[in-house]
Amino acid sequence: MQFFFEVLITGMLSGLMYSLVALGFVLIYKASGVFNYAQGAMVYFAALATVGMIDWGMPLWAAVIGAFFVMIAVGLSTERLVLRKLVNQPPITLFMATIGLAFFLEGLGPLLFGSGVRPINLGIVDEPIASIMTRFGIGISKFDLFASGMVLLLVTLLALFFQKTKIGRALRAVADDHQAALSLGIPLQHIWAIVWGVAGFVALVAGLLWGSRNGVQFALTLTALKALPVLILGGFTSVPGAIVGGLIIGASEKLAEIYLPPLMQDAFGGNFGGIEGWFPYVFALLFLLVRPEGLFGEKHIDRV
Repeated sequence: MQFFFEVLITGMLSGLMYSLVALGFVLIYKASGVFNYAQGAMVYFAALATVGMIDWGMPLWAAVIGAFFVMIAVGLSTERLVLRKLVNQPPITLFMATIGLAFFLEGLGPLLFGSGVRPINLGIVDEPIASIMTRFGIGISKFDLFASGMVLLLVTLLALFFQKTKIGRALRAVADDHQAALSLGIPLQHIWAIVWGVAGFVALVAGLLWGSRNGVQFALTLTALKALPVLILGGFTSVPGAIVGGLIIGASEKLAEIYLPPLMQDAFGGNFGGIEGWFPYVFALLFLLVRPEGLFGEKHIDRV
């Protein structure tokens, strides 16, 4: 049982890392109805900006601050130069615009900051916590625990921002009904700019954590694909759903990786390695058949 709980807890902690990427999708989709295909590219660009500034001789803390302003500028520029020109256009047009943005960032980042694989050292080693290992016999990584704490802190701050501030209430009004928000005098374009700026900050945090774990490389753009099953389970408009979906996907992925191959080999023979690569998508597909709107998503009913 100790091994089972170790796998379960490790999977849940890893799932919170997926939640961080999914959170960027949720923020933009909730406020503007745009599925931001460029979220993975934003994570990559943020990590590149950080290591690029470190290569220029800046200390880590200064590079993180510099990358923060870079990502805010990316978010604001995207709203100003791209989305503002496409207001009231069909959703597919907005989606195609974010695809173009993704390729633009994937090309601009290496051009400005270099394309070599580089590490980010946050000072947190990826090794088991000795006290937990000694007392419970469960290996929990210091880095996983640190990353999970960062994710939960960020989600708490965003929740307080949405619930307690005037801007947050305006964001929720825009999310509920764009036209009603406009009729009340809420500046829709300003709200979108704030959301894209916040999404840029979330991408920076995700880039720092994923870059610290796997190194800053082009593969970081694929973290967006890992977030898709999380979005399907949690719902595209729910911040708590991103967390719950990440916990479920992370835990099920790790448990399937350990326990499914022996069962499938006994039943069918052959080699069933690499299950963790496709299991979350199959799990999300099956979930779609039961609850298409996700655990926390709103049901959409068209009356004719």
